Amino acid sequence: MAGIMDSVDQRTTLAGTNRMELLLFQLAGAQLFGINVFKVREVIPVPRLVQLPHADPTVAGVCYIRDRTIAILDLARAITGRPLEDRDGASVIVSEYNRSVQGFMVRAVDRIVNVNWKDIMPPPSNWSSTAYLTGVTRVDERMVQIIDVEKVMDELNRAGGLGGLPGLDDKGLNQSADAGDWHVLVVDDSSVARRQIRDTLNELGLQSTMAKDGEEALETLRDWASRPDESPWNHLLMVISDLEMPRKDGYTLATEIRRDDALKGAYILLHSSLSGTFNTDMVKQVGADEFLAKFAANELAERVQVRMEQVSA
Repeated sequence: MAGIMDSVDQRTTLAGTNRMELLLFQLAGAQLFGINVFKVREVIPVPRLVQLPHADPTVAGVCYIRDRTIAILDLARAITGRPLEDRDGASVIVSEYNRSVQGFMVRAVDRIVNVNWKDIMPPPSNWSSTAYLTGVTRVDERMVQIIDVEKVMDELNRAGGLGGLPGLDDKGLNQSADAGDWHVLVVDDSSVARRQIRDTLNELGLQSTMAKDGEEALETLRDWASRPDESPWNHLLMVISDLEMPRKDGYTLATEIRRDDALKGAYILLHSSLSGTFNTDMVKQVGADEFLAKFAANELAERVQVRMEQVSA
């Protein structure tokens, strides 16, 4: 396990290069799956698990790791509906994102590979497992399916299996009288994240447009800027962008916006489940205006309201 994770401490050097590292693993059979190494704390053998009464079947149990109790999720059951049958020799990928730590039990961990975001494509629309994928790529002529962890966690939260994410508390958050005049471009490859952000913006009375990756967002912005009187361009409040996305990541999107004379004035909030102090430094390097860790509806709403106050002053 130590050998596989040796490069994790150096992974931040890829930020802003439109590249990522994928931790490859298997759930059953030879099919390879991937998760962004940025999300991974460590990989360990399956520890002794304590079963929780009346827990969702996806929750294999809980364990105590590094001074905290975390839930261990059977990723095979979450995605396919069939549990991991043989746990002997299986591994747990301990992951941190959306301000929580959890473990994903998998059949086997393969290796870490370095890939370019432009080589990661959206999954084919006719794939039965598409709901749990954010993208696909090829490594050594083998197909790799990239797991939409946010989708897995969202479904478990909705089923009551975990504590859930904090919802929007409208105390102190009011719709501005001119909120409907403003438009927000939301960029995220996760359908769950897009829905969460859209719902928050709707509560504030704002209009929004959704883009699935940085390339689509850049094309949308350039189209709007080319016809400002016929598009939302003149009413663009901000761009809210994820970091890790197929084709073009959030860092690269921010960099290209700042390099484009027609777009460089756009206000950019980078919004990601990837935590770490390096994000704050990278925000400055790529020219984004601020960073917010996913997902807290109240905090996002507050940032958006502050921006509305700024442009209305």
